[in-house]
Amino acid sequence: MALIVDAADYFRVLRQIILAAERELLFIGWDFDFEIEMLPGESDSDGLAPDGFPNQLGAFLEAAVEQAPDLHVYLLKWNGAVIAAPGRLMPTVALSVFGSDRIHFALDGHHPFGACHHQKIAVADDKLAFCGGIDATEDRWDTSEHLPDDPRRVRKDGSPSEPWHDATSALTGPVASALAELSRKRWHRATGDTLKRPASTPADIWPDDLDVDAKDVDVAIARTEPPYDGEPLINEIEQLYIGSIEAATDTIYIESQYFASETVCAALEKRLREQDGPEIVVINPEAALSQLEDDAMHVLRGRMIDRLRAADHQDRFRIFYPVTAKGDPIYVHAKIMITDASILRLGSSNLNDRSMGFDTECDVAVEGPEALITGFRARLLSEHLGVSPEVFEEALQKENLLIGAIESLNSPKGRGLRRIDPRPDGIIGGFLANTRLLDPRYRPGQETSAGQGVRPRHLALIAGGALVGGLAFLAWQKWRGGGPRS
Repeated sequence: MALIVDAADYFRVLRQIILAAERELLFIGWDFDFEIEMLPGESDSDGLAPDGFPNQLGAFLEAAVEQAPDLHVYLLKWNGAVIAAPGRLMPTVALSVFGSDRIHFALDGHHPFGACHHQKIAVADDKLAFCGGIDATEDRWDTSEHLPDDPRRVRKDGSPSEPWHDATSALTGPVASALAELSRKRWHRATGDTLKRPASTPADIWPDDLDVDAKDVDVAIARTEPPYDGEPLINEIEQLYIGSIEAATDTIYIESQYFASETVCAALEKRLREQDGPEIVVINPEAALSQLEDDAMHVLRGRMIDRLRAADHQDRFRIFYPVTAKGDPIYVHAKIMITDASILRLGSSNLNDRSMGFDTECDVAVEGPEALITGFRARLLSEHLGVSPEVFEEALQKENLLIGAIESLNSPKGRGLRRIDPRPDGIIGGFLANTRLLDPRYRPGQETSAGQGVRPRHLALIAGGALVGGLAFLAWQKWRGGGPRS
């Protein structure tokens, strides 16, 4: 097992695994952008990376298939991503239609309306699997230094991309085979096609330059799958979160894109009300990626912060966002929870209701060894605080408390962590928070028809409201006698 932080390291290792695969590559993802450069700033005049293969993801996959005559590549992408990022559709169609007939692409619509296929899995030859939070798409690439104004951190149109923090895992052994089987089942549900397990290959494909963080450990796979086609809800991830929170004795460390899950908040609130319960540290982004997302998710976050601070009678709760050396916010996309020195969970699930019972998610978890778990926590926090892991461990030993160690190293200027406070609800934010229209979930025992969320009737109401509002505005302008103004 290896734990990989930030997409610069992940994309570099992923290229090595793609080139080493002989039979089958499975990619199960929220989105793929086949025009991204996997190693930004490293292309030569012909668009080749230092390994001699095309730097762009789509061309790289075609070249990998061309040099491996028995290799088939399967790419399964959430169908809603086509709407979320329509500009990526044409490169996808081009790869599917004009690329190798051994590259197979499909859109996954096997979920209730409004739900999202959110798993982020890649498996090579049933031998090595990646499972975590990193998508092979635009805006994900960054180094762990999160350098201000890094010229490599740029979109295809030349505009700068914001600093981005993320994480994934690399796994071999039975868990890699199990993740491959999960991926093949997902492909079958989405397409109706059954993929056979590939013939075994003798080669060891673990990259030489990827440090092994642990060997011979038991790994759990936890899933969220909404009820669909008569199948019941699977909420193993929710159970894993709550069980880990209940078992914690000293510390609960969380990194998540959101902080809005009702059941997880209730479990944390209960622990804060205890006498001498665990410290709780949450790392979140400062703001969401859009105003609508901010209204939908961070109003809920603010309410949960208020609840937890009210329950925190021993000053054991903190929620921060990380910043660069210039003080710019770093967007947190990682999905991690570490409890004490015993349990590490990492995957695709966020701390919102969707990830507990609406979207399709996949996490992995290990219980021990202690050195792996405490070392990874030190690795993450030292990155956020701009110090070495050794310096962080020294501060932790001195302070004997996680919050004390963080605050002793947290500089008020430059790289560090900044406090998150609730924001006013606002009309739209209050409505979205009260209804959880964009953060719905199913409960155990609920059928798909009983679910909540954005339904066709909601879209019709939104469209109708926009039309009525537009007509009313034009009528008002005409009444004023001015007509539309620029």
